[in-house]
Amino acid sequence: MKTKALLISLLFVMFMSGCSKRIAYSSEFIEKTSGKYLYNQDDIIEIFYEDNSLFLKWRGAEKIKPVILAENEFFVPDMYKKFHFVQHPETKKRYLSIINKDDTSKVTYDYLKVESDFKTPSMHLKDNEYDDALAAYLAIQRNDSTSALIVESDFNRLGYELIRKKEYKNAISVFQINAALHPESENVYDSLADAYLKSGDSLNAFTNYTKALERNTGNSRAKKYIKAYNKTSP
Repeated sequence: MKTKALLISLLFVMFMSGCSKRIAYSSEFIEKTSGKYLYNQDDIIEIFYEDNSLFLKWRGAEKIKPVILAENEFFVPDMYKKFHFVQHPETKKRYLSIINKDDTSKVTYDYLKVESDFKTPSMHLKDNEYDDALAAYLAIQRNDSTSALIVESDFNRLGYELIRKKEYKNAISVFQINAALHPESENVYDSLADAYLKSGDSLNAFTNYTKALERNTGNSRAKKYIKAYNKTSP
């Protein structure tokens, strides 16, 4: 059944591709529709034009060619959805809107067009803009404390990748974000202490191992370090 469904989907995409039209987009239409659209809180669809042809960037794909059905209607095989551009009548904000397959007259405001310099939290993180990244992740957490975008282990993994590269300052910043998002976790402070220790900052290592031990009195590594630090400190 899965093979049959896949074959039908493939034939549909091939059929749609054969229906793609060549549209002479006006400069006004291109200006209004080009840009970034917020797919989710940490993902962007970018619309751009080359030689009067519409393309998308999305999830690592630098140049997705949709099937053009009309000036303001296109099908994206990668998403298996039809889209058009709409403007909200009250806010005047622009959106990339999914065309409802059961009711094409229904207008939804799915993906908001954002400013050209807009960055998602992960973009800020990638660019080492840690204060902006933290603010964005905290906003996500306020909206959804169980969001997959703020999983503790993901930040921890990234922090240790940076430690392996000896980028200790960046690792500390990532672990600090994790601590701000998950302040009751023992592990975030243990990792932060580890990064400080590797960077040569014994005082902050002590401070964070102490926080880790407060949250888990069985943390042997924290106990060992605190005991050694107290012996050597004046």
